[in-house]
Amino acid sequence: MFQADFVNANPLAEALPRTRAADPCAVVLFGATGDLAHRKLVPALFQLARGGSLPAEYAIVGFARRDWTDAEFRAQYHPALGKHGGPDFEEVWARFAPRLVFSQGAFDDPASYAALKETLDTLDRTHGTAGNRVFYLAVAPEYFATIIRGLGEAGLIYPRLQESPWSRVVIEKPFGRDLASARELNRDVSRTLDESQLYRIDHYLGKETVQNILALRFGNGIFEPIWNRLHVKAVQLTVAEEVGMAGGRGGYYDTAGALRDMVQNHMMQLLALVAMEPPTNLSADAVRDEKVKVLEALPRWRAEDVYRSVVRAQYSAGSMQGKEVPGYHEEKGVAPNSTTETYVAIRLELNNWRWAGVPFFLRTGKRLPKRATEIAIQFHKPPTALFEAEDGGLGGANELVLRIQPDEGASLRFEAKVPGSRRRLQSVRMDFRYGASFAIPTPEAYERLLLDVMLGDPTLFTRTDELENAWRFMTQILDAWHSPQAPPPDHYPAGTLGPESADKLIAADSTQWRRL
Repeated sequence: MFQADFVNANPLAEALPRTRAADPCAVVLFGATGDLAHRKLVPALFQLARGGSLPAEYAIVGFARRDWTDAEFRAQYHPALGKHGGPDFEEVWARFAPRLVFSQGAFDDPASYAALKETLDTLDRTHGTAGNRVFYLAVAPEYFATIIRGLGEAGLIYPRLQESPWSRVVIEKPFGRDLASARELNRDVSRTLDESQLYRIDHYLGKETVQNILALRFGNGIFEPIWNRLHVKAVQLTVAEEVGMAGGRGGYYDTAGALRDMVQNHMMQLLALVAMEPPTNLSADAVRDEKVKVLEALPRWRAEDVYRSVVRAQYSAGSMQGKEVPGYHEEKGVAPNSTTETYVAIRLELNNWRWAGVPFFLRTGKRLPKRATEIAIQFHKPPTALFEAEDGGLGGANELVLRIQPDEGASLRFEAKVPGSRRRLQSVRMDFRYGASFAIPTPEAYERLLLDVMLGDPTLFTRTDELENAWRFMTQILDAWHSPQAPPPDHYPAGTLGPESADKLIAADSTQWRRL
């Protein structure tokens, strides 16, 4: 294997470079006592504070039902942040803790929003937050519309298109369960918020390796000329997970499934970045306009097209790393007769000039043998075979693999002559790894995304037309699965790469799934 020597021209550059600083603001966390806030949001804000990326004047307000004082709220986060705090933790904490404030309230109680408004007005005077607000909805989806309506009625959402002071709302996935519910939620939200004030977050887009897809494609002269149907045979997108229904997640997952949980958001975003046309610039609208065109080019399917092009399956009992694990139906919270899919494989073609006739294969699943997210661009073989192919070689079928997680980086597989008198080829690989090539740590996805919200940069957030086009495609599949004629889910043993039907799906195009 060849190791590529990528050199960072400025290894001391900021991990989150910006041309301007974020405005002073207050960040309000709805669901501040929940798992997401503890694991991701407050740690991300702490790291931003440590790196000097937060504005000089800021406050973080937790909003939840708990009857906590500010001191009790801070005490909840001190040990959690300290676990990975580093040698300067107490010094940073001493500056960070006074910025943590708690506001008790219920999502459906107008008095709670009035009290929150008083708290924020006080913070404007004591912490210099200047009236600017970020409201982060780390709550269950059924509360989205209720909270936004409460914010609007309390005067906490400023008039549309007002530039200063500003108010912005961040909404976690899932945004709807199908096209109809997504549109209904959009209508509810739009009564209070302008599109420019709404940030639908997908943490995958905050990953440096995802953003590097654009850099690889449009920052290099060698890839874009061959990034089309004339040179690409197939594209594979894989999001594999080892975990099952740990942590009591079975009850939630059984109402969602792999299609809603992973394909509709993360995988559609990866597909759009891989297949989009070059934007005229890197502004938010220019990038998102091109992504929307990809999603508009997704196929229109009837039920029989879905049955032919989509595989759904559930894991059965099996072995993971030498340990026996239960099947999906045996997991806590899962209905015994559930047809919810834990695995999806899709073959689709985009109806546009660049990709006409090129199959895109998407697969995602729980209880697969390895955690991995990757994109593989598989190129056509040379038109004639002049050399002998080594057993197990690709016979000239070059492949570019973008590793999103783990082992973040990229590799290019090509053929080289084996030393000796025979004209034999063997596949070799040129490898780029983030950890080995750059002298700075990559920021966590939520660090980048939270800072972008404060800066008012929506590039990495999902626009309404992106969302609705992705749901249009997903709803075709969901409707077909709910039909009485739909075949039942296939099964695959935990610890394997998926069902045989998925292998047959890709074999019809004379290719096979990459081994993880």
